Amino acid sequence: MDCVFCKIMSQEIPSYTLYEDDVVKVILDINPSTNGDCMIIPKKHIENINDIDEETYMHIFHITKKMYPLLMQKLNCKGLTLVQNNGLGQDIKHYHLHLTPRYENDNVRHSFNKDILVDLEKIYKQITE
Repeated sequence: MDCVFCKIMSQEIPSYTLYEDDVVKVILDINPSTNGDCMIIPKKHIENINDIDEETYMHIFHITKKMYPLLMQKLNCKGLTLVQNNGLGQDIKHYHLHLTPRYENDNVRHSFNKDILVDLEKIYKQITE
């Protein structure tokens, strides 16, 4: 398999591992948005949220709750942004959860394409009808 995360799991590619157990590995992101930007990656190849089993999914969020206090204590961050992409926007097709520590004045912004957004009521109806 030509998956970069699978290669990290098999130690073909080195990583800065912050935490590891039988199910997941937490590594520093090599393209961080902020200091301490990391990812929780299942050891088993799972492409996206449609493919992940409930036990692994819940375990990832259990580890998130362990990592956040550690990042706060060690890096003095003031918050944490969680991001998980599927399909378009998912650069590596192996499920992973980004944990981005947030700092005062870190300038991390989610930009929105306001010119292509439609009325909320229209979107609501499209989803619910």
